Amino acid sequence: MSSDVLPDVSALAINVTIPEEFRWTDTRRGEEFTLTTLNVRLLPDGRLAVKAYGRPTGGGRGAYVSFPVPDTPELVALVGRAASRAGALWAAHQGLS
Repeated sequence: MSSDVLPDVSALAINVTIPEEFRWTDTRRGEEFTLTTLNVRLLPDGRLAVKAYGRPTGGGRGAYVSFPVPDTPELVALVGRAASRAGALWAAHQGLS
């Protein structure tokens, strides 16, 4: 590939652990889930897409299911801090040039 050709990046993604104090529960098909992880994707147009993931509250081997993320100040700030941290880690990465 020629160095003057820009790669087509479809999305960038980071996974963020939700701190205990910000976790919540939600229900899907009659089963309660505790949401523990955020998946944050930077889309090609610059927008962020964020989903929360969790496991059944009662334990067991249930599926890891996605849920919408509430628009709370704490979660918005968490996403912003996580994106900044991921950007700093990427900028410091020395494996690629």
